[in-house]
Formats: sequence, structure tokens, C-alpha cells
Amino acid sequence: MSSQTNAVTETLRALHRVHGQVTDLEGRLRRGPQVVRAHEANVARCEANLARLQEEAKKARMASDAKQSQLKGGEEKVAKLRVQLNTASSNREYQALKDQIAAAEMANSVLSDEILEGLERLDGFAAQIDEAKQTLAKAQAEREKVARQVEAEAPSIRDDLAVAQGNLKEAESALPDDFRPLYNRAVQAFGQEALAPVVGEYCGGCNQKVPLNAIAALLLTVPKPLVCRSCGRMLYVPEDWRQR
Repeated sequence: MSSQTNAVTETLRALHRVHGQVTDLEGRLRRGPQVVRAHEANVARCEANLARLQEEAKKARMASDAKQSQLKGGEEKVAKLRVQLNTASSNREYQALKDQIAAAEMANSVLSDEILEGLERLDGFAAQIDEAKQTLAKAQAEREKVARQVEAEAPSIRDDLAVAQGNLKEAESALPDDFRPLYNRAVQAFGQEALAPVVGEYCGGCNQKVPLNAIAALLLTVPKPLVCRSCGRMLYVPEDWRQR
């Protein structure tokens, strides 16, 4: 007998379909805030990255300022030594001063190179900070956009969910009494995946084979309740069922 003429089978099909709708709508309600939180986390990462770059740039600026101050002191030292060189009272003192001047100038040269490298590094930080600010601004704008979208869509999803839940209760009320215990047990075990279609000769939930005599019982005018022996889902025959 065709499963399409079976009122109980139609109820089982409706239950599976509505369970799927409820699952989808509940998932959409959960995903909305999850997506918003993901964007908030991205904003927080962008803020942390900007703060890190700014702190590193601050330390690099302080290091550069310290070296420039040190260089200024070194240059003043060289100038002082040159004054002393002009008033040296002996060749020994003169040579010692020249050696000190050479060493100080060498140290100043190293400092000058380090200062130039530091300034180049600061320029690099400035570019990175500018890019980080732009990235943060985009992340903030995207977060606000997504938050508005989620907030706007939520009422409609809740309304659709309420309708689906009402349809589910209506379909459940149409189940014969002998189906209810097995159905309730399957719902407790699998939630909204409590039902599964028979696909050929297999359970659509776990893909384990279903005995043909059990499938035949589902095709009766007054079908008998059937659960998969492997997974425990309540089985039904879909509209397009064909025995393989």
C-alpha cells in the first residue's frame, strides 16, 4: 500500500519537517548573537593590536629621545675636549686628549647611526599604527552593521519560531496513542533529530539496515510504530521512498 495514503505517515513526515524548521529557526536565533560576539572579539583584537603598536612606538620614541640626549652630551664632551686640547701643556696630555676625542666621536657616530635606525623604525610604527586604526574602524563599522541586522531580524525569526512550535504541537497531538511513548523517548534522546526517514532499506539517521518486514509494517493502512534498532530514532517512510 502506498505510504502517501497513510495519515499517520503524513503526521510523521510533518513532525520531521517541522522539527527541522524549529531546529533551523532556533539555530538562527543562536547564531545572531554568536556572530555579533565574534565581531566584538575581532574589534577587541584590533584594539589590542593598536594599543600594542602604540606602546611599542612610545617605547621606541623614548629610546630615541634618550639616545639623542646622549648624543648631545657626547657632542658637548667632544667640544670640551677640543678646548682642553688647545691648552694642553704637554705632548702626552695632547695625545691623551686626542685619543679621548677619537673615542668620543666614534661613540657619537655609533649613536647617530642608532638614532637614524630608530627614526626609521618610528616611521614604520607610524605606518603600522595608521593601518591598525583603519582596520579597527572597519571592524567597528562591521560590528555595528551586523548588530543592527541581527537586532532587526530577531523579531521575525521569533515569530516564525512561535508558528513552527505551534505547528509542532499540532502535529504531535495527531500522533496515535501507541506512537507517543516511542516518539517521546526518541525526542528525549535526540531532541529535534528524533525522527528519520527510511532511505531504501536503511535508517536515514544512522545508515543502518532496517528489516523489510519492519518497513512493511509502516506501509499498512494502520501502521505500527517503528524505531531504528541501532540508533533509536522513530522511522517513517518518505514520499519518494522506493525499495532498492
